[in-house]
Amino acid sequence: MALPLPVAPPDAQPQTLAPQRIRRCTFRRMSNLGRAGDGLYVVECLYPNRRRPLPLGDLESATPICNACTAAHIFRPDED
Repeated sequence: MALPLPVAPPDAQPQTLAPQRIRRCTFRRMSNLGRAGDGLYVVECLYPNRRRPLPLGDLESATPICNACTAAHIFRPDED
């Protein structure tokens, strides 16, 4: 016997895409500003020589900068 498919209620919100995430880089340093689980991070780029960090701001402002990086060899293999 076939069971009827579940029907979503008409007032249900449509699913949205997941927020854009930051690419995994070997030269990025992220420091937690608050307590664990707060999600407040400061992001710094250590490319190319790892001596002087380039501050990129918080995680939200650093995401488009890191994702637009053209130095493809610095990203982890599972990201390319």
